[in-house]
Amino acid sequence: MRILASTLTMFALLLGGAAHAEKLTPERLFADPDLNGPRVRGVQLSPDGRIVSYLKAKPDNQNVLDLWAVNTRGGEPYRLIDANTLGAPDKALSEAEKARRERQRVSQRGVVDYAWSADSRSLLVPVDGDLFVVDRATHAPRRLTETPADEIDAKLSPRGRYVSYVREQNLYVRSLRGGDERALTTDGAGTLSWATAEFVAQEEMDRDTGYWWSPDEQRIALTRVDETGVDVIERLDLGPQGATTVAQRYPRVGRPNAIVSLFVADVASGARVAVDLGPDTDIYLARVEWSRDGRTLYVQRQARDQKRLDLLACEPETGACAVILSETSPHWVELSKDFQPLADGDFLWSSERSGWRHLYLYHRDGTLVRQITGGDWPVAALLGVDETHQRLFFAASIDDPLGKQIWSVAYERGAEPRRLTDGEGVWTASFAERGNAFVGTYSDPRTPPRTALYDASGRRLRWIEANALDATHPYHAYLDHHRVPQFGTLSADDGTPLYYSLATPPGFDPRRKYPAIVLVYGGPHVQTVTKAWGDLKDQLYLAAGYVVFRLDNRGSDNRSVAFKTAIDRHLGTVEVRDQRVGVNFLKSLPYVDAARIGYQGWSYGGFMTLRMLTEPGAGIRAGAAGGPPTDFALYDTHYTERYMGTPADNAEGYRGTDILPRLPNLSGRLLLMHGMADDNVLFANSTRLMEALQQRGIVFDLMTYPGQRHGVRGNAKQLQQWRTYLDFFGRELKPDP
Repeated sequence: MRILASTLTMFALLLGGAAHAEKLTPERLFADPDLNGPRVRGVQLSPDGRIVSYLKAKPDNQNVLDLWAVNTRGGEPYRLIDANTLGAPDKALSEAEKARRERQRVSQRGVVDYAWSADSRSLLVPVDGDLFVVDRATHAPRRLTETPADEIDAKLSPRGRYVSYVREQNLYVRSLRGGDERALTTDGAGTLSWATAEFVAQEEMDRDTGYWWSPDEQRIALTRVDETGVDVIERLDLGPQGATTVAQRYPRVGRPNAIVSLFVADVASGARVAVDLGPDTDIYLARVEWSRDGRTLYVQRQARDQKRLDLLACEPETGACAVILSETSPHWVELSKDFQPLADGDFLWSSERSGWRHLYLYHRDGTLVRQITGGDWPVAALLGVDETHQRLFFAASIDDPLGKQIWSVAYERGAEPRRLTDGEGVWTASFAERGNAFVGTYSDPRTPPRTALYDASGRRLRWIEANALDATHPYHAYLDHHRVPQFGTLSADDGTPLYYSLATPPGFDPRRKYPAIVLVYGGPHVQTVTKAWGDLKDQLYLAAGYVVFRLDNRGSDNRSVAFKTAIDRHLGTVEVRDQRVGVNFLKSLPYVDAARIGYQGWSYGGFMTLRMLTEPGAGIRAGAAGGPPTDFALYDTHYTERYMGTPADNAEGYRGTDILPRLPNLSGRLLLMHGMADDNVLFANSTRLMEALQQRGIVFDLMTYPGQRHGVRGNAKQLQQWRTYLDFFGRELKPDP
């Protein structure tokens, strides 16, 4: 009997779990402390290189962030700012601040942003709409503002003499040496805003500011945003205390955008000069950057159809501009943050003209000097520059499309990139201004995010947050049941390789039949199949007895231009064909029950879930679609027109994105979720689907979230959400106990 018991114990271990291991539950996952461990966010190196600062959640509340710091040369981390001493967690934020945080996907409270002064002696810390300056030596905060309205997008000037901010649609400047604030604009009100990023700039263009200081602090370039012509969408903001009608300016496809102008203001006098962006006002102001000497203002101007991107060099004194570089594409020109002016007047630039995103060096007049990187792989981001040694640093997946490493390369002469980081997982990095050090964060499927300080050669100088999975880690008790996915490739209908990940439940027995859940996004600018530390919510499905599968279809990120543009002008077609390849693969596996496959996704993933549920022959048994666009004719200009053109020139393509005509093909049960205050994918997307399902007599599950926007925030509501998911799939796919 002892031999038999020993054999059974060993067999249980081999199948993936020790008998004493704890099983992960939603109740524990959505509780404190965070099971991912003490992760750091918002890492910055002080300008003098002596301090690494970062944001870290409170141990007893992962939704409130404090500001921490550590000396680069040694010593223990210490808390610079306790958010509870500066802010009030129950303070009602302004609509502008709530919208800004939603666009930035900031769901926490407390210290969510900060900036170092140029002399590294103090930090600017916005907390819940008010501004504080914190002394680095004493940690003592000094309140700068205390007004009924929120101060948003606060900045320290480059030399640290001023703080600037936007309040109620106008730009203000205050000297840190004393004195009252000064309004650089005064007529911002109603549909006119100064120094702010319009809706599509924040949501779709990765531009969340509308003003830029010159290096000498004498001027500020700032936007004037006129939304008079933008359609007003009357939407109900349904919250727990009742309903409020919001007249939102929402730029639908094919309709007018905000008119964005650019000015240069003199800080001392307030006098403004208009920047000549050209005669066509129906354009996008994509990026603005000052030259290092402050004599040139660089502007990236994108055409409305996004097939052309111009780099303008402008004179700040007169506003006169000249186009020095243009990128064109028959599909669309991607925006990036890779433009980098250098001290000698040259600049770095990225382009996809070769079929892959790569880096280039240009003279100040727009003359190409050389292509710096090349190969059948894309640069993910330009991270930093060391001008002393004429080298730059970038992130890329050169060795493995599912991993990401940090690389350096000489930009003034031809050279092969040098890999600075190790491991097979995913790295992110923040470089010092001089490029002599970086803070890097690494994770892989067995390693939660860990952060350290490195020199420019990639040598680790010290840990910032080791986040070791030892006995003290909050996730340690669940390690015996933790499942790591396997990775592989499948072939699309044209032979294109598609990457997937697949994980099996604890105690996996290949002789059994398991239901499967496909987790999908499927849209542009996202890569879901990576060798990073996974979302622990996956482990909830695995613990419940499901196989969990992901596949990145054509159109997704970190691939070639051809791969990304395969969706051009017909969203919801190529992606579905690729997902069908994944479903067919799942059905071919002997341990997957082909009759019990479900889909789950949010936003574009909700759209894809609906497409798969209504795809003839796919045979999807159940789908949970959250915040889904149900007709892309209802979505915004910059995102949708990039891939689809306008309804006037692509009527058939737009009709094809509508879910309602596909409802006769609905193959399984639908769970529909949506935030009732969603200002991105408007709630009307789901109400039209509800009505159509009801008209057809189709039974479906519905869960709406009062007060929530384009996502569900907070532990309590996420706990309810995931209980709902597990209950829904438990009923429809019936996993074995």
